[in-house]
Amino acid sequence: DMLDPERLIQCPLVKHHWIRARRFPYHLVKCKESNPEIAKKLATCPFNARHLVPQADLSDHIMKCNDKAFVEQDVVSRSFESPQEQLNNGSTWQAPPSAEDWETDLLEGSESTFVW
Repeated sequence: DMLDPERLIQCPLVKHHWIRARRFPYHLVKCKESNPEIAKKLATCPFNARHLVPQADLSDHIMKCNDKAFVEQDVVSRSFESPQEQLNNGSTWQAPPSAEDWETDLLEGSESTFVW
C-alpha cells in the first residue's frame, strides 16, 4: 500500500538503507549530507523531491514519473478558471486595523515604563 506510513522504502543513495515511509524525507536530507559524493551524482525529480535518480536518467524519469499526472491535472483544472477565480481562491486574510498611534504617544510624552 503506497499510503502506508510504516512501509519500507529503499534509500536511493545507500542501497542497504531501508527506511519507513514516514521517516523517508528526513532520512534523505541526512543521507545526502553524509554521502555528498553519491548525492551530487543524483538529480531530484521536479514532481516529487523524494525521487532521486541518476542525472543521466532524469529526463526519462520525468517522462514516466507517476507524480507528474497530479501536477498536470492541477494545471489543467486551473486553466479552466478565470483569472478572477484564481485570485479568489487565494488567501483573503487581511490584517485588522491597529488602534496604536505611535506619533500621538510620542507627542504626548508618555512616561509609562515599558514592561516585558
